Amino acid sequence: MSDARAIAEQTARASYGRLLAWLSSRSRDVAAAEDALGDAFRAALETWPETGAPTSPEAWLLTAARRKLIDGARRQNTRILSTPALTLAAEEAEAAMRADKPFPDERLKLLFICAHPAIDAAIRTPLMLQTVLGLDAARIASAFLVSPRAMSARLVRAKRKIKVAAIPFDTPGGPDLAARLPTVLEAIYAAFGAGWDFEAGAETDPHHLTGEALYLASLLTQLLPDEAECWGLFSLMLHAEARKDARRINGAYIPLSDHDTSRWDKNMIAHGEAALAQAWRLDQSGPYQIEAAIQSAHAAARLNDRDISDEIVMLYRQLVEIAPTIGAYVGSAGALAAAARPEEGLHLLATLDPARVENYQAYWAVRAHILDQLGRKPEAQSAYDRAIGLAQDEAARKFLMQKKTDLHLPRT
Repeated sequence: MSDARAIAEQTARASYGRLLAWLSSRSRDVAAAEDALGDAFRAALETWPETGAPTSPEAWLLTAARRKLIDGARRQNTRILSTPALTLAAEEAEAAMRADKPFPDERLKLLFICAHPAIDAAIRTPLMLQTVLGLDAARIASAFLVSPRAMSARLVRAKRKIKVAAIPFDTPGGPDLAARLPTVLEAIYAAFGAGWDFEAGAETDPHHLTGEALYLASLLTQLLPDEAECWGLFSLMLHAEARKDARRINGAYIPLSDHDTSRWDKNMIAHGEAALAQAWRLDQSGPYQIEAAIQSAHAAARLNDRDISDEIVMLYRQLVEIAPTIGAYVGSAGALAAAARPEEGLHLLATLDPARVENYQAYWAVRAHILDQLGRKPEAQSAYDRAIGLAQDEAARKFLMQKKTDLHLPRT
């Protein structure tokens, strides 16, 4: 019994997004597909412990969800024009799985649907995170600094919009694809970052988000091999993931400058370098390529014991010019500090809108570090206090507390 339940839970973790994308693309109703799939998983948890898990769990779930969709339409006296497609979908999936072949991954199609211009721009990335990667509304709300209730309401409206506006369930081409691509890239990177958040906290990552995000980024380079930013994002994520085992030792946060490089995945770094080289060959500038180049430079500096801090400052300057985000400015200030130019870094931070950085933890951590470099320790202590208060990761909080202690200021 417990084995069957474990299989149901494992299938939910590994296959939710693929199953939902498959059903949505055929029913053309994301909300209804979500409800039907949820019912199918509940039925599996009730049934499989008694009957045993089926040979093809995903095909079983698709078939059950397809029945739920059709039954729901009949109860509401509505006609599902996609009923034949749903039936065929379940049959195709079952046949493919009997032959030990996974059914096609249509999550990228669903990502581009969620990025349609008819969908409010502010909700596109959250919508992708929920429908394609299965994050719950509360988790997404936390990342986007809104209440779970408000985020849930926005997501419901967005799914209704997909149905009412009759948005085509096809991957766009030409100008439409180019217009939607930045939002898709943003969602994949946000999912990757959410996976890091799970790793950092007490929770385990139930959705294997970093791995799933890396897979989607790889898939995107295959779908759009001539789009440099796809390669840039893939490179950036590979470089970050390559250092995973060095970021924490026995639960303690380790800054990049102190990483044990023997714990880095050199093969993954090589793949990241190859992806970045492919991006440069396409001769299309973009922020993900520059961010990947920054990470590549950090890796080269540590692996070859070279000081290339000035090159990193130049890369951040380029990043700020084409993508002037708060994160880019704060990263640039940190790069200036690392290049022994803390006064310039502090001046750059002073140009930022106080309202936008008030609750931005990285700003306060970098500001504290720069003030410490400049010998302005009481001000550094105050900035560290702010950074510590905003830190959600316990390991990072402890690291910042130690940096504050190292100021050796008397207690007040």
